[in-house]
Amino acid sequence: MTTSGQILSPSRQAAIRPYETAPRPLVGFAKDYAAGDATGLHAHPRAQLLYAVSGVMRIDTPRAAYMVPPSTALFLPAGAPHAVRMDGPVAMRALFLREDAATRVATRTAVITVSALLREVILAACAEPLHWDLGGRGHHLAELALDEIARAASLPLGLPMPRDPRLCRAVAALRARPDDPRGLDALAALSGASSRTLARLFRAETGLSFRQWRQQARMSEALSALTDGASPARAAAIAGFASQPAFGAAFRGLFGITPGQARQRGRPAAAAHISTRVPSSTTRVGGMRK
Repeated sequence: MTTSGQILSPSRQAAIRPYETAPRPLVGFAKDYAAGDATGLHAHPRAQLLYAVSGVMRIDTPRAAYMVPPSTALFLPAGAPHAVRMDGPVAMRALFLREDAATRVATRTAVITVSALLREVILAACAEPLHWDLGGRGHHLAELALDEIARAASLPLGLPMPRDPRLCRAVAALRARPDDPRGLDALAALSGASSRTLARLFRAETGLSFRQWRQQARMSEALSALTDGASPARAAAIAGFASQPAFGAAFRGLFGITPGQARQRGRPAAAAHISTRVPSSTTRVGGMRK
């Protein structure tokens, strides 16, 4: 495992290793991190479900950037390179899945909804010892966790990332300031490519138009802000909306909940009341094997 950064120092690598090699099909890992803690690009030999009871994790992979607030979790297959940055203090509660367990739920990276039941099962699994009783509570928790993960819905919180250096410069500017009103012409001057070239690159490298990519980035940032306690008005401004009702409609259409509900779910005390409703725009994680 190649790592760098503040989280996975050599001593912390040693602390995590038992969870990567435990004989059980599923084990829980609990750790609290300070704001700004970050890793370099690294991978684990086992699949993970990364979840935060509170705080927001920003997780980058070679192909996409993910925003993971407390109402969601990120499934990462074994060996998937990723880097994690804590957007504020984060109480992480992760599950490590042995190969046979991981293949029961998913085969590719995805952000999933976390129901009230799955949240409690994750917390309970993290309280179990590494070598839990094969015929006891740990076994039942593991089976229930795997079933809930397989049943969960995936959310469009993965932002496709480009590789072309010209487009990377434009994307970096947009991510640094989500409410940046500049269009392709201004970004073209920054990136060193024509606006026509940038438009073509957005389609070719992300599968989205410039407008679609920027809107998804803005909505993800708005969700993060709401989870961190920002007002719906502030979130609407981040997403580039002058009208709160228009922002609310777009937000609900994308995430299946209102901005107010997202803000409420960011509070640790309220996390147990997460709805299990599946937004109409989502897809089942179990279907990711296709």
